Amino acid sequence: MVWTALKWSVSLLAMIAIVGALTRKTFEVEAVIAAPPEAVWSVLMDTAAYPEWNPVFVEVNGAYVEGERVQNTVRDPSGKLLEMTATVTALTPERELRQKGGVPLVITFDHRWNLTPVEGGTLVKQLEVDRGFYLWFWDSDRIEPAYSNVLGALAGRTQALAGAD
Repeated sequence: MVWTALKWSVSLLAMIAIVGALTRKTFEVEAVIAAPPEAVWSVLMDTAAYPEWNPVFVEVNGAYVEGERVQNTVRDPSGKLLEMTATVTALTPERELRQKGGVPLVITFDHRWNLTPVEGGTLVKQLEVDRGFYLWFWDSDRIEPAYSNVLGALAGRTQALAGAD
């Protein structure tokens, strides 16, 4: 009897691990900001100013340095603040900022900011891939609209700073 219960438990855990590893959702938003990549990058790197303009990532503790961990405070649509720890896995000035975090198999995120110079400014993309079995129970419909709001706020902040110069 104990052996049977143990086999079922191991089988259930293995199934959760497989489902967690295979379940994923991708979110992507983009906008052209009428400013050069260095101006947009400057705003993204000034994490101390995030509370002044960023409606979602309202606070970042730590520096965006490849290999370093940062603590992100995120505001959800209800106004609730959530803490998420991430590791900066790629940092190419004026091109890419990539962070990963989460609880493996339960829910993980791989979030990227990509900047590309284009005629008229900078194409800014936020791309996030979330994985894990928690995605089956989580309403993620708010992610892309929230990230679109961040892009609008980033454009506003970048252009306001450019106008102040």
